[in-house]
Amino acid sequence: MWTPENRARYDRSKLRYPSDLTDAEWALVEPLIPPAKPGGNKRTVAERAVVDGVMYVLTTGCQWAALPKDLPPKSTVHDYLRRWDEDGTLERIHHALYVLCREQAGREASPTAAIIDSQSVKGAEKGGAGIDPPGYDAGKKIKGKKRHVLVDTQGLLMQAMVHAADIQDRDGGVLLMGALFGLYPFLLKLYADSGYQGAKFQDGLKGVCGQINLEIVRRCDRHRFVVLPKRWIVERTIAWLNRCRRLAKDWKCLNRSGLCFLRWASVRLMLRRLCQTTK
Repeated sequence: MWTPENRARYDRSKLRYPSDLTDAEWALVEPLIPPAKPGGNKRTVAERAVVDGVMYVLTTGCQWAALPKDLPPKSTVHDYLRRWDEDGTLERIHHALYVLCREQAGREASPTAAIIDSQSVKGAEKGGAGIDPPGYDAGKKIKGKKRHVLVDTQGLLMQAMVHAADIQDRDGGVLLMGALFGLYPFLLKLYADSGYQGAKFQDGLKGVCGQINLEIVRRCDRHRFVVLPKRWIVERTIAWLNRCRRLAKDWKCLNRSGLCFLRWASVRLMLRRLCQTTK
């Protein structure tokens, strides 16, 4: 809720673009970006300008060709976006900021409880043999991709995955939990909705994360709005991430590229949480 007291915490009017990083936000990201490789010509592009370009596309949802002229060329920004995703830089940035956010909230770095959910998004008008095929979610009546997310009780993104929309939640959930690879060793509790109930998901969860106990939070039978325990947290996180207009649809041809933008949206969220001022 906007009030005169907290409005200044979100004021970005003094920046060139509202999507640009502040000095405090860049100070958190800069040490995590790898230096230029030895040999060849020296790096001439400013890494901060590249990150600002990524944030501009992510926040506004514009085409790459519509990137403002005072930012690096679209080919440069896209090349660094792909390179940082492939060499693990984005994953390291995300995890480092996640640990800082947990410490800021007075929590341990590794959570003990998490909530899982998915979001089906419409695909853009694209096709061809070189793309990851979309699917049709019969429940949501959506043709496109499905974003599977795992968040902690603070609403911070722990892990995510993008796959075809016709993959059921119980199958995609097992793939998502298997992608943790022991990253959160103290995770003991998992909350989910009724789409994850049944022996298939429980058996798969036991195979990849045997120490985690599953609790299904069912919808209230009464015909009125009820805030469901724990489930509202992951729904709120999805709403936070969807403030980035690039995520309004599945614009990317590859699932990996869609996941890249989803992680940058989480990085944007954590940076602003860590660097909010109290003027």
